[in-house]
Amino acid sequence: MIQLQDIRKVFNAGKPNAFTAVSDIDQTIRPQKLTVFKGPSGSGKTTLLSIIGCMSRPTSGRIRLNNREITSLPERFTAEIRRRTFGFIFQNYNLIKGLSVLTNIMIPAFPDGRPYQKLQQQAMDLLQKLMITAKARQKVEHLSGGEQQRTAIARALINDPPFVIADEPTAHLDTELSRGFMDIIADLKAEGKTILIASHDPLVFESPVVDCVVTMRDGHIVQREEVS
Repeated sequence: MIQLQDIRKVFNAGKPNAFTAVSDIDQTIRPQKLTVFKGPSGSGKTTLLSIIGCMSRPTSGRIRLNNREITSLPERFTAEIRRRTFGFIFQNYNLIKGLSVLTNIMIPAFPDGRPYQKLQQQAMDLLQKLMITAKARQKVEHLSGGEQQRTAIARALINDPPFVIADEPTAHLDTELSRGFMDIIADLKAEGKTILIASHDPLVFESPVVDCVVTMRDGHIVQREEVS
């Protein structure tokens, strides 16, 4: 479970161009549920997800992960929490061009020092699960949009994180691929993953697999709806 207490994030604090991206955020993320943060561009969704996933620190406020306060931990500890706890699916996938699908998937696990053959097999198992085994040796820049996203999903899962965070995952997908993505998300939820998605796509936040919809505007939470 993740608890956010009075989270505030200010960019360029103390400067004339200071900008408050999120403010007064109090939120509890229920375990093994799918929570969607929706709102227009600039509402603070992505900033909040980056804070939850330990990719950036709040300017003020506290974050508790499984009843452990993590906000004030040194970077080396938050980096370890980030790597072991969260899998990230970015809007633009952030795959490394020139490398194969298989290598891209394995990269987040390299710091663990797992035996290469074992890690490679784990990556291949994910590719099989996501039905793109045939693309394992192909360079990522030669993939279709849907294949790139499945590669990004496999990469997010290689460390078997309990939390999966996705930022506007259907922004570059057509309707069929977007529905396919939500089918994958439904499977991950059924496996016990806690999933957080930032999206303004009705195919995402109106999906029957969603448990909670949090509406944001101008950096604030304006509504929280428990769907199930």
